[in-house]
This record gives sequence, C-alpha cells and structure tokens, in this order.
Amino acid sequence: MSATQAKAKPERRRSREIFEKAEKVLVGGVNSPVRAFRSVGGEPLIIEKGSGQYLYDADGNELLDYVCSWGAMLLGHAHPAVSAAIAEQARRGTSFGVTTELELQLATLITKAIPFIEKVRFVSSGTEATMSAVRLARGITKRDFIIKFEGCYHGHADSFLSQAGSGLLTLGIAECPGVPQALAALTLNVPYNDLPGVEKLFSEYKGRIAAVIVEPVAANMGVVLPKEGFLQGLRDLTRKNGALLIIDEVITGFRLHNGAVQTLLGVQGDLTTMGKIIGGGVPVAAYGGSAELMNNVAPLGPVYQAGTLAGNPLAMSAGIATMGELAKPGLYDGVNALAKKLVHGLGNALAGAGIPAQVNSMGSLSTIFFTPEPVTDHNGARNSDTKRYARYFREMLNRGIFLAPSQFEAAFVSAAHTPADIDRTISSAQEVLKFIAAQPRE
Repeated sequence: MSATQAKAKPERRRSREIFEKAEKVLVGGVNSPVRAFRSVGGEPLIIEKGSGQYLYDADGNELLDYVCSWGAMLLGHAHPAVSAAIAEQARRGTSFGVTTELELQLATLITKAIPFIEKVRFVSSGTEATMSAVRLARGITKRDFIIKFEGCYHGHADSFLSQAGSGLLTLGIAECPGVPQALAALTLNVPYNDLPGVEKLFSEYKGRIAAVIVEPVAANMGVVLPKEGFLQGLRDLTRKNGALLIIDEVITGFRLHNGAVQTLLGVQGDLTTMGKIIGGGVPVAAYGGSAELMNNVAPLGPVYQAGTLAGNPLAMSAGIATMGELAKPGLYDGVNALAKKLVHGLGNALAGAGIPAQVNSMGSLSTIFFTPEPVTDHNGARNSDTKRYARYFREMLNRGIFLAPSQFEAAFVSAAHTPADIDRTISSAQEVLKFIAAQPRE
C-alpha cells in the first residue's frame, strides 16, 4: 500500500447491528459519552472480550489496545491472577453490605505503598472519591469555594463540570446544563500551571477557599505535565491560606510506580483520590489522607458519605490481586521502557512525515497533540487539530490499533504489551502519518 492510500475498514456488521439496537434503549447507544466516537467519526466499537493487550470486537476483529479501560488495565485484560480472585470471590458471594477482611487487606496495601495516607474510605467510582474529598475539605475548613484547573477532569459531580476535560472537552461542553449557577459559582477555574492565577484567587477570596483540587499530571485534556514548582507552589499557597490540597490520582495512582506520583514529584497533598488501577478493572475508588483529617468522616465525624456497594468484595478481591502483581520486581521498569520506546518512535514518525505535533508523556501515559506549539495548559490542548487526530485515530483503528477516541485523552501502555507490539505500532504510525501528510487539510 502506498503512503497516499487509506486502509480499508475491517468488517463490523454485527457490531453495527448491536449498536443500532443499543441506541433504542441506551442514551446515545452508550453509557459514557466518549464511547460514541462522535469526535473521531466512524462506528463505535462493540467489544466482546479482552485478553492481555488485545480487545476483540463483536465481529471477531482483534485490536491492540492502548486505551486499557482508560488506564485501569495496567496488567492487561483478563489477567489470570485477577480473574481467578474475582471468580473465587463470586463463589463466596458478590455483595454483603457489611465489612469484610478484604477491605482491610486492600487498605493496608494502599497505605503501605503510600505511607502519608493513613486512612482510606472506599467508594465505587472516581467521581465519588473526588466529590467526597471536596465535601470533606469543605466540612473541615467551614468554607465553600474550591479551585480547580481548566481542562482537568475530576468526575461528573456538579462542582467539577465547568471548563473540565475528558468527555466535556471532547464534546465541546464548557458549561453543563443542570448544574445550578449558585453551585457553579463556588468553583473557581484557573489555567493549569498558572500559579500566579491561584495566588490571585486566594487574595480575592481570602478566607473563603476550602481546597485546591488538581491532577498532578493532567491526563484528561491529553497528557499535560506540571511545570517545575507548580505543585509545590500549590502546596505552599494552600498551607499559607488554611486550605486543603486535594491531589487527584485516579489516573496516576499506581500508574507510574507502585504508589502515588506525588512521591515522584516531591509533593504531598492533604487528601488523595485514587481509582482505576486499585480495582484491577472492577469499579472501585478511594480517598484518603491523615488520620486527623479522615476521622472527620462518618461514623467518626460529622461529614457524611456512604455507599451500598462501597468496599464490594469482588472489587476488593480484584484490587488485592492487582496490588500483588504490581509489587513484583521489574514490572514498572518494563512498562516504562516500552512506553519510552513508543514515544520516541512516534516522535520520529511525526518528524519523518513533516507533521508539526507534540508528544507529551510521563511514564506509561502519553498524548500526541497535532499542534506546532508546546501544550502546557487547556488552551494549548484546544489548539490541536482535532480533525487531523480523528483521521489518525481512524487509520490506526483500521490497522487494528485502538487509541483513545478523542484528542483530549491519554494512550496507556500496559504490562501485557510487548516490544513487538511497540514496533508494530510505530510502523503503523509511520505509514498513517505519511498518508495524512499527503492529504489536503480538512
């Protein structure tokens, strides 16, 4: 195939039929907006199973997966140890509504890996974790305002749905209908990496800001790294002004090493949220911090939060098995080495095709931004050529490589990927990018 020829789409007749039926009973045919592929075009995938680094759609097409359930599947799909733990627990029971020893075991593994977290509370989603952490911060400080950063995404709770990343940025939703203006006004937005902007807000809202919430490495507007001194500056400002620093590690927790990325970046939040990897692909998240702060949560304190399926035994079993695998020597070195090779190869492929772009990365997560300018915040990410990304996505998918169906998300390398997978991906990218470079701009 020449560099100016598109790759024919694999047949997905059964997937198409399933999606058409799903549209009649599911909103948009999906249960999370980005899955609808609206920003990249083409037909949404219908996945039947996963194994290791691969997904298989309803038509039997094999896909090399770099979405990894949006980062959750660090070990790959259907990892034998995790699957066995889930199956064994399913035989014992799937939900009890009371405490099990499994909750103690997973909490102990997390606090051992992140020593500055003394106590945790398990919930069922990242949104619950961040929402609960903000409530706790407001309850402790007796203040109402929070600061978040444009393009960061902390779930779909009302307080977070202004100038957010992930699906809202993908769909171009700046403000979400249904969020009361009075509540939205309590969330103050600042560009990511803009420390003077944060300092200005603390001055304008003196004594009224409960917390700053931040992704330590932004991964929901695509991957955007913190500038040197940014996170420490937030730490200093929150302490100076009597506010709490909430570090959202739903994506980065246990992604870059066996613990919090805060350790690698030399900062320590008052409260930390986690999710994705700690559940091994089963819905679970958590928030935690010092015992002094966490003891304000009911039943020990007045800040109420509860959940029928919180600490679910299936999720706890999956998390315990996952954490056991993460502790094995060499796992992160291997994953990060593969990711580094991928990022280097993609950078060379872009340069070889003469396409101006940025490849932002840290460890095993990365994003290609189709823009000539460095991307350090929300505005920089939005300057990316989303039509060019959509074409890149579709052509890679036609070659059996599944990337995030949005310019504003990350690609993830898992422990199941191999050097041969990376070589194949780079080779396909070279072919695709040369093809794109030869096409007129849309």
